[in-house]
Amino acid sequence: MDFWDFTPPPASALGDHEVPLEGNHLLGKRIALLITGSIAAIKAPLLARSLRRQGAEVVVFASPQALRYTTIEALEWSTTHPVITQLTSKAEHLSDNHPFALYLVAPATYNTINKFRHGIADGVITTTLASALGRKERGKAEIMLAPTMHGSLHNGILTESLKTLAQMGIKILTPREDYGKHNLPPENQIVVEVCRTLSQSPLRGKKGLITAGPTPVPLDSIRRLTNRFTGQLGIEITKELYFRGAEVYLIQGRGGLIPPEYLPHQIVETYKDYYQTVIAQLREHKHQFGIFSAAVADYQPEKVLDGKTPSGNRLNIPLVPTVKVIEAIREKFSDLYMIIFKYQEQVSHERLLEIARERLGKGYQTVIANRGEEQGENGEQIAYLLTSDQDPERLVGKRAIALGIVNHLETITF
Repeated sequence: MDFWDFTPPPASALGDHEVPLEGNHLLGKRIALLITGSIAAIKAPLLARSLRRQGAEVVVFASPQALRYTTIEALEWSTTHPVITQLTSKAEHLSDNHPFALYLVAPATYNTINKFRHGIADGVITTTLASALGRKERGKAEIMLAPTMHGSLHNGILTESLKTLAQMGIKILTPREDYGKHNLPPENQIVVEVCRTLSQSPLRGKKGLITAGPTPVPLDSIRRLTNRFTGQLGIEITKELYFRGAEVYLIQGRGGLIPPEYLPHQIVETYKDYYQTVIAQLREHKHQFGIFSAAVADYQPEKVLDGKTPSGNRLNIPLVPTVKVIEAIREKFSDLYMIIFKYQEQVSHERLLEIARERLGKGYQTVIANRGEEQGENGEQIAYLLTSDQDPERLVGKRAIALGIVNHLETITF
C-alpha cells in the first residue's frame, strides 16, 4: 500500500451525485429499477450508478422487504430521484408522462417471479410489472429479470414460471452461480445486457469476427517469439460492437490482455492455433464482417527445436515467412466485409497512406493505418480509417479508433 501524506484529494469537476460517463448507450433512456426482498438488494445503489455511467436516468421502485437490505437514502443518492415505495394518486406505476424504456427487476425473488407469471398485482413491484407488461405487448418497453435466490427455491414451479415469462419475451438474465445460490450477476454485465436489449443500432444481430493481440510462434517447447502488442484495441472494438447488439466473437492471442468475461471470446496459444481457429470460425459461422487487429507473426522458425534448448550457447535459428492470414481469408471468404490494419515505422505520413491505398487496391474494403512515430499529445495512438470512396478519417486514441470503426460499420449494408 502506498504511503499517504494526509493531503486532501484532487479537485473534481463532478458533483457529489454525478457519475463519470463511460459511454452513451443509454443516453436519453429512462430505466425503472425494481428492487425486491433479497439480500442482493444491497447492491442496488451500485447497479443504479453503473446504469447512469452509460447515460441512463434511473428511478427505483422498492418493496418494503427490499428496504430491509438497502436504504431509501442510499438509493436516492445513487439515482438523484425519489424512491417509489407505494403507489399514490400520481399513478407512479403507469408512468404515462415519463415512460420507461426498460423495467429491470434486480434482484428478482421467487415470490415476485411467480406472481408476475400469474398476473398477480398486489404491491408496488407486481403492479408496476403488470403495467410494464402491457407496455411491452404494445412495443413500448422491455422487461428484464435477474433471478436471485437460494438453490432450494429453484423448483418446478419457478422453472415453469421462468419458461413462461421467457416465451412472453421477458429477458431472463443468467445468474452468477456460487455456493448453491442464484446470485446477482456483476453490475457491468447487467448493464451490458440492458444496452444490448435497448440497442437500435443497425449492427444489432449482425455477426462479426474480431481478432486481437499477439500470435506467438514457438522456438522450442518453452520459448516463444512474440511482439509487444496487447490486443487492447481489439477488445475495445469488440466491446463497442457487443454493447450495440452485434453477435461478435473475439479471438485473442495468448500474452495479450484478458477480455472481459461477458465478451464471447477464445484465447489462442500460437500463430498456428490462430490461423486454424480463424479459418474454422469463418467456415462454421456466417460472419458478415471481420476486423483483423491481431498483431500476426510475420516469421516463424524453419524448425521448432525439440525440448528445452540448453542455455548459455549461441543459437542460429533460421526464420521463414508465415502465411498471410488476411490473404488466405480474402481468397476463401470473398463475401466477408474485411477491416484490416497496417502498422508501419520509419515511413512518412504520405507513404503510410500510400501503403494503405495499395491494400485497398488488393480488394480489402477498409484499412486502418498507423505508424509508430505519430502519436497524440499524451502519447495516444493515432490511426487513419481509409476506404476507396472517402478521404482518410483521423482517429486519436484507442477508444476513438474503436468508435470510428464501429460507426463506419453502421453505414455498411450487409
